[in-house]
Amino acid sequence: MKMTSALDQIFVHTKGWLLSWVAGAPGWVIQITSSLINIIALLAVFLTLFALMSVLERKILARMQNRYGPNRVGPFGLFQPVADGIKMLIKEDIVPARADKVVHFLAPVVLAAVAILTLGVIPYGRNMTAFAINGSILFFFAVGSATELAVFMAGWASNNKFSMLGAMRAIAQMFSYELPLIIAVLPVVMAVGSLVPDTIITAQGEYTLGVVPRWFVFTPWGAAAFILFFVSGLVESNRTPFDVPEGESEIVAGHMTEYSGFKYATFFMAEYLGMFAVSGLAVTLFLGGWHAPVRVLEFVPSYVWFFAKLSALLFVYIWLRGTLPRMRVDQMMNVAWKFMLPMAFTCVIATAVWHYAGRGLRGWLWSLFVIVVVYSAMSILLDTRRKFAPRVYRFAE
Repeated sequence: MKMTSALDQIFVHTKGWLLSWVAGAPGWVIQITSSLINIIALLAVFLTLFALMSVLERKILARMQNRYGPNRVGPFGLFQPVADGIKMLIKEDIVPARADKVVHFLAPVVLAAVAILTLGVIPYGRNMTAFAINGSILFFFAVGSATELAVFMAGWASNNKFSMLGAMRAIAQMFSYELPLIIAVLPVVMAVGSLVPDTIITAQGEYTLGVVPRWFVFTPWGAAAFILFFVSGLVESNRTPFDVPEGESEIVAGHMTEYSGFKYATFFMAEYLGMFAVSGLAVTLFLGGWHAPVRVLEFVPSYVWFFAKLSALLFVYIWLRGTLPRMRVDQMMNVAWKFMLPMAFTCVIATAVWHYAGRGLRGWLWSLFVIVVVYSAMSILLDTRRKFAPRVYRFAE
């Protein structure tokens, strides 16, 4: 058991050993050193994960589509991210003559900084929260809302009508889906009574009969809120089938039209880091965080379970990209305002019913009843088959 505990806390002990080198220094020096260690560790882990994800995504998509992926640079093509990074570094950085050069430069920097800040409040294992603060969930969304500002900066500073219109379209999409994203978190906050991720994970640490984990995703309101949160996260991360703002297969790349070289690469890095942050928060809120799926597997280090769950969600992101076509922007807005937002509020009501019915089987069934009734009513009210005539296809003979 001691060996298991030591392996689980190896990174915590390593940080303690590094801080022991400045043990006699003033308190502010120790605090700054501790923060720098956390920042360097976060950047090292997630920039490595970004590089790995960029090549694995292309390989997985290639396998799904029965074609070759990157296989030329290094063994099995694993050095492809290095080649891509060098290519982006040496490409010419073209800035339009009439662009606001300062804001044009700051837009990708702000976007990447926001994504990195949101990664700091997620618990990656037992005692492994980089910056544990009260109201971390609130901090996550408060900082994350600056994404819209960075996108607007990119579109406006480019002094290009296409960039500006692309930025406004992106902001409209992000605002629309931020509401169900935030409201889908409220049921978990209500059930736990805390905005601290560690407390939320602790509330999901028990097992029913020692086998079934008490993760919130296994409750009716938790399952519905998780789906809403995951879909909203897809939109916020500009991932297929919701990658309307940039439209990678189109000639005009939305707010990134006037960007090139490493600035262009920074936008995509920020997109991936944001995807990691939203997926990490989904794991924390609904999938038990770093807890094992069954009690007998608790000997596996907690951070292994967290990153295993994170990897599973990232694989679903890739799977959807290789499967679904891009949606029209008007369809996306309809789904956000007419379906996802009411369903998010329904999850809040279902959570209250679950709580006041005793949080047992009775509460489980009553909350399921609320979700099913509202979902069925909305399916009838929003039935589009009544609004459009059947399509008739005519072929020349």
